[in-house]
Amino acid sequence: MTNASPISGGKDRVLIFDTTLRDGEQSPGATMTHDEKLEIAELLDEMGVDIIEAGFPIASEGDFAAVSEIAERSKNAMICGLARANFKDIDRCAEAVRKAAQPRIHTFIGTSPLHRAIPNLTMDEMADKIHETVTHARNLVDNVQWSPMDATRTEWDYLCRVIEIAIKAGASTINIPDTVGYTAPMESADLIKRLIETVPGADEVVFATHCHNDLGMATANALAAVAGGARQIECTINGLGERAGNTALEEVVMALKTRNDIMPWHTGIDTTKIMHISRRVSTVSGFVVQPNKAIVGKNAFAHESGIHQDGMLKNRENFEIMRPEDIGLSGTSLPLGKHSGRAALRDKLEHLGYDVGDNQLKDVFVRFKELADRKKEVFDDDLIALMRTGVDAENDYLKIVSMKVVCGTGGPAESTVEMEIDGKDVTETAEGDGPVDATFKAIRKIYPN
Repeated sequence: MTNASPISGGKDRVLIFDTTLRDGEQSPGATMTHDEKLEIAELLDEMGVDIIEAGFPIASEGDFAAVSEIAERSKNAMICGLARANFKDIDRCAEAVRKAAQPRIHTFIGTSPLHRAIPNLTMDEMADKIHETVTHARNLVDNVQWSPMDATRTEWDYLCRVIEIAIKAGASTINIPDTVGYTAPMESADLIKRLIETVPGADEVVFATHCHNDLGMATANALAAVAGGARQIECTINGLGERAGNTALEEVVMALKTRNDIMPWHTGIDTTKIMHISRRVSTVSGFVVQPNKAIVGKNAFAHESGIHQDGMLKNRENFEIMRPEDIGLSGTSLPLGKHSGRAALRDKLEHLGYDVGDNQLKDVFVRFKELADRKKEVFDDDLIALMRTGVDAENDYLKIVSMKVVCGTGGPAESTVEMEIDGKDVTETAEGDGPVDATFKAIRKIYPN
């Protein structure tokens, strides 16, 4: 049986639960300031995230203040706080989210044999604790989410037992965490499906999936869980999170959007806002997005291979399954490098305003390839220089004779450049914001064009 969502009212709607501000911020070095948390929460709210886990209120006064203000300012999303399975945590969490139009308490306890050993509780003692704490949370707010931490390594019979207890105590969302990223996709789907079929009352609640990327399967596991009946995905922007990270919001959302033919579920996310929030989270967290990261990496919509560039120029669908505009980019990038072909070079030159014939293109392409072998990427200024110096290349029309740069902590950088222009030596000095800026300013003094 596939459970319908009490929030959305539809079995085909997948809720997006973003935990960038809680699980994402737990990534070492990713701590955000109060104002940065407010900014990210506002962006999440605007893009259509259903539930924002704003923090862990008991963890610090700063976390409590951030959750409280986010709860008060949120316009659309349900605001959730995390609490351990004790009354003190739950009371503090309830206080933090109380001003939200839609407050939620998310309480959890580790249920696997390894985690049961930490508080030294028997199975029966832990079951009683779950009943007491979920009941207490439900008496404080209408919406309670419960998680059996390390669920994927918890004994089957015991997992079913404690989930049933949590449902009877008032939990409306049951989250199944793959806390250490151990599960494979086929297991993820089967686990959710069996729980919904087996646990009494399971059809009355939303099952959620919370995956970690330790084996690189977080996105696959989350989507498999949805196929098994989960209707809430817990995720973070850019996959930010402890160790190898969490399920990436942008990946699951775009996977559902792009492959709706085989995954007939939808979210409420405005995907055109993905790129902006990805860049902001990267900036405020200090975690640079890897260039080849799916969806939001700078190379995700870039093509350098000559064959690919030629195919893209003829029909973008030859090598792109998504439109860059769908995530908020202006278009596809065709960076020029040593693998680029004549078609891409001609296209770039035309965009720069040059109308090149076949013979001229042949000459420019040879010099372009020579340059590309020496540089990782050929930029617009490089091509302009190639076009301007092409006729006079054999006569060394422009030549840098010498360059001297002085920079330090006491003031602006200074660069002195000596150039030979058509056989005449010219020297200029300029100051700038760093050695590169100063050098270019000196060169422009000598050769403004």
